Amino acid sequence: MSVGTVYLEDLEIGMSRSITKIITLDMIEKFADVSEDRNPIHLDEAAGKASIFGERIAHGMLCASLFSALLGERLPGHGTIYMGQNLKFLAPVKIGQEVTASVTVNDILAERKRVTLTCEATVNDKLVITGEATVMAPSKG
Repeated sequence: MSVGTVYLEDLEIGMSRSITKIITLDMIEKFADVSEDRNPIHLDEAAGKASIFGERIAHGMLCASLFSALLGERLPGHGTIYMGQNLKFLAPVKIGQEVTASVTVNDILAERKRVTLTCEATVNDKLVITGEATVMAPSKG
């Protein structure tokens, strides 16, 4: 999928973009450094094993950050202003798993340049994150 912009005037309900990433230990460690979230469930093998998941897991917000990448780079793309986001974390993402995040246009309020998009992330076709984002889309005029 190419990087770029879909302007407000060209957006349509149902338009969708996705991105897929393998979540690595290196990503988790870097995210912990950047976010200051050093919860042991993400970084410590023993803490992960003692958790309800039985192993370390990725930060939920690391995986959810893929929505930001999609909104800012692919749909609507460059010039988009992120205004709001709600998220529900349904299942953990484990080290080495492949996450596919997608955003889909579900409402366009053209006069205010507002667009609402459904956000979903899956691992092996299982929904792990769901939510909704509101953005101000770039306009041609």
